[in-house]
Amino acid sequence: MPTAAAQQQARRRAIAELLERKKIMRQVELVRLLRDAGFDATQSSVSRDLKDLGVAKLTTGYELPAGDQGPGDDAQALQLIAEFVRELKAAGPHLLVVATAIGAAQRVAVTLDRVAWPEIVGTLSGDDTIFIATAGAAQQRRLVTRLREHLGKATS
Repeated sequence: MPTAAAQQQARRRAIAELLERKKIMRQVELVRLLRDAGFDATQSSVSRDLKDLGVAKLTTGYELPAGDQGPGDDAQALQLIAEFVRELKAAGPHLLVVATAIGAAQRVAVTLDRVAWPEIVGTLSGDDTIFIATAGAAQQRRLVTRLREHLGKATS
């Protein structure tokens, strides 16, 4: 009999495969598809799995994060999230607040984490807001400049 960890990994692989094959708009739909495929799934387990997989809920449905990218792909990855960024706002010398479209903060934060700029110490995202920690005021200013460069229309 498989361990709980093995079952969880198999369920997560199944979730990734389902999301790659079709657009899924609701967790209840994903739970049903997993159960039909023989997986023990509840809404709460699926919710945790989606979070741990870095899945973002967009207006077009759940979407897996982009695969690992090389350094040359940073500009392309940032271009893909530019449409979701609404505002950049400094909040003290170590914190940058990024407002996004509703439901897009996680996707934007994951992309910023993967770009791995040295100015970013860490990110924390909600539904439409991201907090980005920087080591200091100089790193914060540099980050704002870089984000405006890459995101184009990002505001203030």
